[in-house]
Amino acid sequence: MTHHIERQIEHLKERILRVGTLVEEAISKSITALINRDMHLAQRVMANDEEIDRMEVEVEEECLKILALYQPVAADLRFVVSVLKINNDLERMGDLARNIAKRVAQLTAGEATDLPPEIRTMAMQAQDMVKECLDAVVKADPLLARQVREEDDAVDEARQKIRRRIIQGIKNDPENVENLLRINSVSKHIERIADMATNIAEDVIYMVQGDIVRHRNTD
Repeated sequence: MTHHIERQIEHLKERILRVGTLVEEAISKSITALINRDMHLAQRVMANDEEIDRMEVEVEEECLKILALYQPVAADLRFVVSVLKINNDLERMGDLARNIAKRVAQLTAGEATDLPPEIRTMAMQAQDMVKECLDAVVKADPLLARQVREEDDAVDEARQKIRRRIIQGIKNDPENVENLLRINSVSKHIERIADMATNIAEDVIYMVQGDIVRHRNTD
């Protein structure tokens, strides 16, 4: 039985990392499409979201199968429970990348609107958090996971700056309100991606140390 569950756990790890790779690629492409006003790349992100959804269902089914057949305990149980949660957050990240791509398609269809300068920095910070939280999963590294939690504040601050710029932009150029609101929506989606990365980091801490850190300050 021990060897069977070890093989299943290893297989599950490979599957969740594959989902993570696809999601990381989707986020990167959606941000590239935003910066470069690339409608075709945005359309590819939207088309590929179905693959992420399919794999998310398969991973969930695999987790439930392991719980039902092997009744894991201790570290194995924490791993399977954590993967269930990480899997859900990755799927939501994929949806957010798709939503960014939708906004890019809308923004590129009309007259160009300048992006707030903070949005590039914010996007890079969020992408770094995604990469680091997935590295933390691979390495089972709670220290790296805690670092991801600390980085979320910078993304939140950038989001607030962008929001203030958007409000001022609407006052100064009310005829451009639709595009400005789309850009605001993009910044909100990027912020949510960072939030999901933080969630995954917290799941890694639980998976490795059994410590539930949700709703705790990073101090």
